[in-house]
Amino acid sequence: MSFAKLCLRSSSEGVLLHLEIQPSFLPLTIWHDSARFTFFITVLGAIVLGPVSGRALTCERLNTLARPDTKITLAQSVPAGTFTVPPDAISLQPSMEKDPQAFRNLPAFCRVAATLSPTNDSEIKIEVWMPSLGWNGKLLGVGNEGWGGTINYPNLAKALSQHFATASTDTGHMGGVFDASFALGHPEKLIDFGYRAVHVMTVEAKALISAFYGTSPRFSYWNGCSTGGKQALTEAQRFPEDYNGIVAGAPANFFTHLMFGNIWPSIVMLKDPASDILPNKYPIIQQAVLKVCDSLDGVVDGILNDPTRCHFDPKMLRCKGPDGPDCLTPSQEDAVQKIFTGVQNPRTGQQIFPGLEPGSQLDQAAGLIQDIPASYFRYVLFKNPDWKWQTLNFDSDVVLADETSGNILNAVDPNLKTFKAHGGKLIMYHGWSDPHIAPLNSVSYFKSVVAAMGGTKETQDFARLFMVPGMSHCQGGVGPDVFDKIHAIEQWVQDGIAPDKIIAAHLKNGVVNLTRPLCPYPEIAQWNGAGSTNDAANFACMQVEE
Repeated sequence: MSFAKLCLRSSSEGVLLHLEIQPSFLPLTIWHDSARFTFFITVLGAIVLGPVSGRALTCERLNTLARPDTKITLAQSVPAGTFTVPPDAISLQPSMEKDPQAFRNLPAFCRVAATLSPTNDSEIKIEVWMPSLGWNGKLLGVGNEGWGGTINYPNLAKALSQHFATASTDTGHMGGVFDASFALGHPEKLIDFGYRAVHVMTVEAKALISAFYGTSPRFSYWNGCSTGGKQALTEAQRFPEDYNGIVAGAPANFFTHLMFGNIWPSIVMLKDPASDILPNKYPIIQQAVLKVCDSLDGVVDGILNDPTRCHFDPKMLRCKGPDGPDCLTPSQEDAVQKIFTGVQNPRTGQQIFPGLEPGSQLDQAAGLIQDIPASYFRYVLFKNPDWKWQTLNFDSDVVLADETSGNILNAVDPNLKTFKAHGGKLIMYHGWSDPHIAPLNSVSYFKSVVAAMGGTKETQDFARLFMVPGMSHCQGGVGPDVFDKIHAIEQWVQDGIAPDKIIAAHLKNGVVNLTRPLCPYPEIAQWNGAGSTNDAANFACMQVEE
């Protein structure tokens, strides 16, 4: 990056200008009489400002940009504190109404909306928000939830408040996050959701940023969880030069198998009515797990540091008499064990998707047929809105899923050599108590990357996985679920400081009541035996042998 230093000094002969242009560091001293001074400054501005910052457009003039397959539908300066979420977005994502103050506190920004049409059947809507003042020189792309279907306004607001230029897409369709009906009869829209929408959004966001500020972003980052985590790994695998740093939380990256894994707990309980576990029994399962395993890490705090070391047998809860609220029948025991084991091919015994871990919130994972996988089976795999879950085959249907949509929806390629060669850095994280995406899915993918990249050291040079004890899906739970993942990835990319640990906190009523270090897998946080167990300073990251 070049910049210029200009010094002015008056004298009897006129005005002395000393111009130093870096990185050439060649000083140029010019004398001019006063009459030509104005002309000289004009020419000098063209020389200096042209290469340094380019030619910026006002926000409203961005709608004059001519870009392939792009129609800009809005280019608007938004004064500070005046943004309101479009009503149709709230109807599709009601959670946005929970924190309206987040939008009222936004700084002034340039809001650009566009529709991208890379194919005749594509209608990818994007929004790019750019701070009017105080831009940090970086792009932060933000991910989606479920089946997408709407711009992620809350995450745009958060990124903007941190002085990023930021971008989001609806993934190529408008609809609810649980609804895949858009894909029926529209294969190109499924591809848009699967991988194309985020990439073309990123390309257009960079073009708009360059046009508005007159310079490209110095660094580009991605942050997403769940579907956004799948989008993160898709970018690293398919478009490795889009982002310098990527944060992938609880990634739904083995998407086709995840659909079978998601629906498994419900089928286990619903196929045989005797296996159904009523909600009042989930707390006793959780209490039994903690009784057996909570002390394994040396701290009794209701948090399992590493649930894979917990060998819980649901038979310990077997009813000694009639069925009751504080015990399990043999059929219910079997259901709990199947949920922890995960879905397997009934013919070969091969694992299709990992099970949930002891300590997971089972009440969130079972009881009803989950909407996201049901929508996949109806509108993507079988293309039959009247499909019934009772017909699902965990052998042949898995093969069909991989063959028909695996290459579109999955992001399981462990070869990240191009991403690494580009200088890319990847932080993955996953809550051990996730009830929606089995945490061992992230462990399995990370291990495959280690194998493909030549070992742990070679992988941890650019990619690290952080498993979060007690955290639910993306956030929530009894564990430390609040941590600054963006600062960690920025430090790694910009300063070369790899995250040997990330300090995380748990809040109660908005107040921090616990902090813990998150450790790069396979290390876990171990208490040193002295000091408060609620203070991260009293823990160290270490690898613990079984």
